[in-house]
Parts: sequence; C-alpha cells; structure tokens
Amino acid sequence: MYKLYGSTTSPYVRRLRIWLANIEHEFVNMQIYEKAGREILITKNPAMKVPALEHIQDGKSLFIYDSRVIFRYLSEQHGFPALSWPQENQLTLIDAVNDSLVQMFQLSQSDVVADTDKLFFKLQKERVNNVLAELDGQVQDGEFANWNYPAICLFSLIDWVEFRSLHNLKGLNALLEFHQENAQRIEVTATDPRM
Repeated sequence: MYKLYGSTTSPYVRRLRIWLANIEHEFVNMQIYEKAGREILITKNPAMKVPALEHIQDGKSLFIYDSRVIFRYLSEQHGFPALSWPQENQLTLIDAVNDSLVQMFQLSQSDVVADTDKLFFKLQKERVNNVLAELDGQVQDGEFANWNYPAICLFSLIDWVEFRSLHNLKGLNALLEFHQENAQRIEVTATDPRM
C-alpha cells in the first residue's frame, strides 16, 4: 500500500497525484505550515518537505523523499521505463523554476519584499526567465507532446504559477497553449488546488 503525504497546493505533490491517477494509493493532505501538520511531516520526512511516500509492505514502512526519487521508486516498482537523459534534463529545468518560485513565495509569505536590486532575487528571477523561455521553446518543438511525467511536471508548474500569480507568462505562448490544452484532463481537474 502506498501513502502519499503532502499538500494540495504543492506543485511537487500535485505532479505525483496526477501521475498516480491509475495506481492505487492514499493521499494524506496536510497543512504543512501549521503546527499539527509540521509535527506529522517531521515523522514522515526529516527534511520536512513534501511530498513523502510511505510504502507499507508486510507490516513494514519504507519512506521515500523527494518527488523525483518517489517517481523513480514507483516506476521501478511497477516496471515502467526509466526517463531518458533529455527528459531528466527537462525535470532539472522545471525543478529549477519551481525551487526559485517556492523560495520567493515563502519569502513573500514572510513579508519579505522581492527587491530586484538584491542579489538573491535578481538571480532567482533571471533563472526563472531563462528557464521558462527554454521550456517555451521545447514545447514549440513538440518535446512535451506526450502526456508523460515530464509533461505532467511542466503542467503542474505552469498551473501553480497561474494559481499563485507568481510570474507573468505573457509572451510564453507555447507554455500557455500547453497549459490550456491539458487543463481539462480528469486527473488534472481532480487535483486542482483551487478546489
């Protein structure tokens, strides 16, 4: 039995929830910024990050941390093919944008103003702009034409950016079209953080 621990608003958790649509599992939604949620989270992942996967087998629990590691673990468990190196690179790009935006979002929730003259914010915004432009080009070139794990991760990122109003996607037409084309998939609507 699999238990996926996370929050409905995390793009890292959502990518797995979408991908796991046809694999039996239990999703445990936690409020990770509240005391009770933090107390549960530390027992599931000492890094105190979501997602965390618990695989219960023969009465024993194995915990797996990080969305990429969880994906790889479950792929091996179910005999799915490994990602290609270009797909691994796509995930690295997607995760770079996710990481930058998560850090800036958390700072904004802590009343820290994103001052573009400060090195931290300057570097994060530069990374986000460069990577989104690269991903837009890859979508234009058909590299996300198949609904697979990298495409799910890209969708989860773009939808989270839109949901949280984190970045202006104007001019990134391929990304916006990709988002619109996949927004009504049943596994996407079932995991919408707006619900």
